Amino acid sequence: MAALRVLELYSGIGGMHQALRESCTYAEVVAAVDVNTLANDVYKHNFPNTPLWAKTIEGITLQEFDRLSFDMILMSPPCQPFTRIGLQGDVADPRTKSFLYILDILPRLQKLPKYLLLENVKGFESSSARNQLLQTLTTCGFKYQEFLLSPTCLGIPNSRLRYFLIAKLHHEPFSFQSPGQILTRFPDQDPEDLLKEKVADKVGETSFSLSSEEKNLDPNIGPDCSSKKNLPKGAFLFKLETVEEMERKCDQDNDSSIQMLKDFLEEENEEMSQYFLPPKSLLRYAFLLDIVKPICRRSTCFTKGYGHYVEGTGSVLQTAVDVELESVFKHIDNLPEEEKLMKLSTLKLRYFTPREIANLHGFPLEFGFPEKVTVKQCYRLLGNSLNVHVVAKLISILLE
Repeated sequence: MAALRVLELYSGIGGMHQALRESCTYAEVVAAVDVNTLANDVYKHNFPNTPLWAKTIEGITLQEFDRLSFDMILMSPPCQPFTRIGLQGDVADPRTKSFLYILDILPRLQKLPKYLLLENVKGFESSSARNQLLQTLTTCGFKYQEFLLSPTCLGIPNSRLRYFLIAKLHHEPFSFQSPGQILTRFPDQDPEDLLKEKVADKVGETSFSLSSEEKNLDPNIGPDCSSKKNLPKGAFLFKLETVEEMERKCDQDNDSSIQMLKDFLEEENEEMSQYFLPPKSLLRYAFLLDIVKPICRRSTCFTKGYGHYVEGTGSVLQTAVDVELESVFKHIDNLPEEEKLMKLSTLKLRYFTPREIANLHGFPLEFGFPEKVTVKQCYRLLGNSLNVHVVAKLISILLE
């Protein structure tokens, strides 16, 4: 049997390639295409035998595509035109140009690929680009299914909700196909897992501001799940979190179907000192941090700004596991800056290391970064990447 010929577009550091390997598919990536020089260096470091085209997709002619004679397309187009915190320029955003070029090329290929998989951010499902994609697939004779999935549905303690589409060039539909619906779980999952997924991916999505009245709430009430039940709906706790937010976090931490973070962490050592939050960040962002312990079963989505920006870019790890958060935050606003910093420092908060984020994303230990790539660059590259385990399962489903 001949190996499946795969074209990897917007290849980045190679998350799709790694997922293809994990799916145990007999396949060969005939070309990987990306213009990001640094990402390409990481890709070549891990997949040295794969032809890597450092050029724009629009710069590839129809004839060049035809010569590759590929059976499958894996792609993760730029997400900025569709992200909730971006301008949501959609098809008017110049960064969508290459994707629209692919949609124009696809029907004109001498041989249509048999399979296609696409990943993007939540928000893509309501875009004009998505509508054009579905129209093109239908015109070409593809059957497709859309998903909104997060690693939490595979028991991984990281919320990273993403849009996925799988398509195949066959007359019969997928056995599980739900026309017009976007599935929020894998076909073989228990429907009850749907509720868990919704809970997991609401964590960390809301930003809060603290009013003077809210600051005067009972400071003795902390994250203990039993004590907060008596608070009025929408009340704030010792940090900038509502009762509902704390309940969601407690529910997820009590969900034994999700692994603990400690299974993904590196061993603490002297080199970890570079990852501890600096005093300035502690003082400025203490009430905005999503703080997790190694025994937690959750973490918020790590973005490309992690380690550089603090707010909303990902969880931070409390390494002083025996220190109670409420004992630190109680009355902390009334303290002088020096005492406030001393109390916050007792938590020993640090950023997750790039290796730990790679572990949560499903990259195996043998996947590495060239020595010249800085920590900040690693965070940026990983923040732009995807979850390998989720994509590997979708590839397996696609090829069933």
